[in-house]
Amino acid sequence: MRKKTRLIHGGITGDEKTGAVSVPIYQVSTYRQDGVGQHRGYEYSRTGNPTRFALEELIKELEGGYAGFAFGSGMAAITAVLMTFNHGDHVIFTDDVYGGTYRLVSKVINRFGLEASFVDTSDPATIEAAVTDRTKAIYVETPTNPLLKITDLKKVSELAKSHDLTFIVDNTFSTPYWQTPINFGADIVLHSATKYLGGHSDVVAGLVVVNSQKLADEVHFVLNSSGGILGPQDSWLLMRGIKTLGIRMEEIEDNTRQFVEFLQGLPEVEKIYYPGLSNHKGSDVHKNQAAGSGGMISFDVGSGEKADQVLRNVQYFTLAESLGAVESLISVPAMMTHASIPKERRQELGISDGLIRVSIGLEDIEDLKEDFLQALRK
Repeated sequence: MRKKTRLIHGGITGDEKTGAVSVPIYQVSTYRQDGVGQHRGYEYSRTGNPTRFALEELIKELEGGYAGFAFGSGMAAITAVLMTFNHGDHVIFTDDVYGGTYRLVSKVINRFGLEASFVDTSDPATIEAAVTDRTKAIYVETPTNPLLKITDLKKVSELAKSHDLTFIVDNTFSTPYWQTPINFGADIVLHSATKYLGGHSDVVAGLVVVNSQKLADEVHFVLNSSGGILGPQDSWLLMRGIKTLGIRMEEIEDNTRQFVEFLQGLPEVEKIYYPGLSNHKGSDVHKNQAAGSGGMISFDVGSGEKADQVLRNVQYFTLAESLGAVESLISVPAMMTHASIPKERRQELGISDGLIRVSIGLEDIEDLKEDFLQALRK
């Protein structure tokens, strides 16, 4: 199957018993057994639910993995993956990682003895230098949030394998429609499915795909033990959102390209971060491992005051956390998504107070241009 067909016909489709074309919502907590220990595939919905399983089979197929798992949020998914490691283990993270991931690792998971280093994973030599005898995994985002740095998946995969490390990729920004990290050697792929996969700002969810039975056993053990599962209604909503992922990503891609061209003509915009630009560091690497550049753009308007002016005056851009929805969203990472990162650390990374991040949606692109321009020059 080609990509758009797989989005609709992948995984488990419909209901054999009734002929329903949509997977039913199994709003159930427990299941009747035919005898002690003799169940029909399901015994308790924390362990497994038919609606959730249909979603897990779909994301597994879309990412080309061995097994999929659905969690109550992206952070729950990341937490579960990190909980497969042990006290004293060391994990190398992308330095420009999502603020929630940084907060989780530096203020919560560290309490249990998991150690972390944050390095520029766009440079394999920097990763190599951070490896110790206790390192167990490399965790990357590509493109990153919010500076859209690019990591070469194939090179990092080779490095991880040479040190017998687990290679984890957060694929939220690209989605499996544009990028499939397992095909480049990733062992685990993560998604905040709240974003592009859901696509309509109506569900919070996280997904994990693994490439082996061993990792599947480890992740499912944590999922079943800790219980951070996705409910059946949200699983159904997420499957419905995924069916239109292809057409949404293609339209968003076109809108984003036009908006970037518009930004390039504005003297108030000092720097633009977008993988589709030829002068973006890593753009050639991105083109080799992804079929699209996505709908995320970050750009600097020079000061926090100017950024605040824009955010207060836009009409069609919604000032909100999150990304990847049908409506265009706008934020200042330093004050919102990355506020949990200390200011000195943000400055080191280049996340300035004047940095604006937009998630381009499906509105008419001319309306978005006009709206941004009037807010910028109010």
